[in-house]
Amino acid sequence: MRKNPDPRGKTSNTDRTNYERRDFLKAGLVSGAVAATAATDMMTSTAVADDYSSFQFDDAVPSGKRAATAAAKKIRSARKRYIESFKIPDQKDNNDENRYRYDRYIASFTKALPCNDFGEVNSGAYRKLVRAMRTGEKSDLDNIVLSPTATRKLVNPQSSLRYEISGLDSHATRIAPAKRFRSKSLAAEQAEVYWQALTRDVPFIEYDTNPIVADAVSDLNAFSKTPGLVDGSGNLDSGRLFRGETPGDLIGPYISQFLLRPFNWGPVAIEQRYEAPVPGNDFMRDEVNWLNVQRGAVGESVSSTHSKFIFNNRTLAEAVHNDALYQYYQHAALILLGGVPGQDANGQSKFDPGNPYFNGDITTQDGFTSLGGPNVLDMVAKAGNTALSGAWFQKWRIHRFLRPEALGGRVHFHKTGQRSYEVNAELLDSEAVNRTFTENGTYFLPQTYPEGSPTHPSYVAGHACVAGACVTVLKAFFNENFLLSANVQADATGDSLIPYGGDLTIGGELDKLANNVSLGRDAAGVHYRQDGIQGLICGEQQAIALLRETSKTYHEAGFGGFSLTKFDGQNILIRKGRVI
Repeated sequence: MRKNPDPRGKTSNTDRTNYERRDFLKAGLVSGAVAATAATDMMTSTAVADDYSSFQFDDAVPSGKRAATAAAKKIRSARKRYIESFKIPDQKDNNDENRYRYDRYIASFTKALPCNDFGEVNSGAYRKLVRAMRTGEKSDLDNIVLSPTATRKLVNPQSSLRYEISGLDSHATRIAPAKRFRSKSLAAEQAEVYWQALTRDVPFIEYDTNPIVADAVSDLNAFSKTPGLVDGSGNLDSGRLFRGETPGDLIGPYISQFLLRPFNWGPVAIEQRYEAPVPGNDFMRDEVNWLNVQRGAVGESVSSTHSKFIFNNRTLAEAVHNDALYQYYQHAALILLGGVPGQDANGQSKFDPGNPYFNGDITTQDGFTSLGGPNVLDMVAKAGNTALSGAWFQKWRIHRFLRPEALGGRVHFHKTGQRSYEVNAELLDSEAVNRTFTENGTYFLPQTYPEGSPTHPSYVAGHACVAGACVTVLKAFFNENFLLSANVQADATGDSLIPYGGDLTIGGELDKLANNVSLGRDAAGVHYRQDGIQGLICGEQQAIALLRETSKTYHEAGFGGFSLTKFDGQNILIRKGRVI
């Protein structure tokens, strides 16, 4: 019997080829002339197409065992995650659910559950929801009680219990506790949402000169905890109002280039115009409609004008109303892949410096399924849904925090003397609340969506978690310092784009994109600032875990890792599964 020529106990590709050559010649399936030609070709060429078995020796794998190596990578990654989980601190809530347990859980999310005429939940029904979220038992989940008039169901509470096979498990995400119902900081954030409603129809390009915007700035600066990214003196100005909290958010137009520029979806050219609701068309401004929506009704009808570029908070809010959640980051990827030149004015590549197909390490090949366009688009989509698992864990199992529309109801009934709540006096006495009453005759927070918020808790925002994850992926694949040219902004009507002459970077505009989407939900009246800011952090955590795993999968020896800037300004490098 012939001795196996491979010292590792497997038949080598060369030896296997010799076997196959003899078998081929013995088969007698071709004529002598053809056989002779074939034999000559095979002896003089090393280009032999191979059959493949999962357990054959593989020259391209150091161990020679592809299937075992693939399994080992997955096992090591899972074990590393498990060991790291021991170092993760506890996830805390704000204790409001316990504080107000004898007050009909007035600080908790109760939409679509049975409630009285003030929107205060039936305590027994709420406790059934809590039990279901603790046990996960089908009987308890089936025992959740909705309002008799509800036409909307709760959105996927069981998703809070599912597992993530790739990246970070949802229950390993960590964020700050939600702000307390009675706190000054939540009061300021609710006032900010009121002002976003009052200024929905003001064009972003006119913020520096609009008197209502000036009133908003003045009122928010009067709060003990001014919301947003303030200046060195702790104050807002019109250039900071309603913006995100990264340096990129303060540079250039309010709206990111990635929400304005055209792009190609394959062969289809897309212009980024979005439905523009009729100015002043707000909802839930009276007790009847507000209460119907709290009990799970759909709400009133909505009308719109022709489509426009995003030019004010009303059009921004509508753009993030029925979107496909991760679509704006796919758009950004397509803009970067196809609509942005390969080098900027400083000669920088638009791709991340660690990409060997663009840093000079690989010169005869292009990236594609690894470190190329399909890889980028796949990772954006993968990160988006992974991030939602973290959001749903935080929403349903931990915080169960009330929506701004519900807090607006508490303000209304307190101010009209019908109920007494522990709402902070800074909010009750604010110009935001008083101006809302002057315009609407009630203190309810005007909503731009007829149905108000979704039927899941406020903290954290799902849109923000997706934004945090997807933008983190994009920052990993592209050069954040790359200078974008031919920048634009929407005019005061939203009908046209006009040039913007300042310098903008990929990284700054990606951070701005994440905050535009997150704070756009605030502009609609369905979220607070905390939901977006902490949501970005939650999504970022899951994206970094996904990038850590992905960084171990590439064959390219010149891959230098993913470099990116986190939302807190920290620069990191992700290489060989580690964060450096």
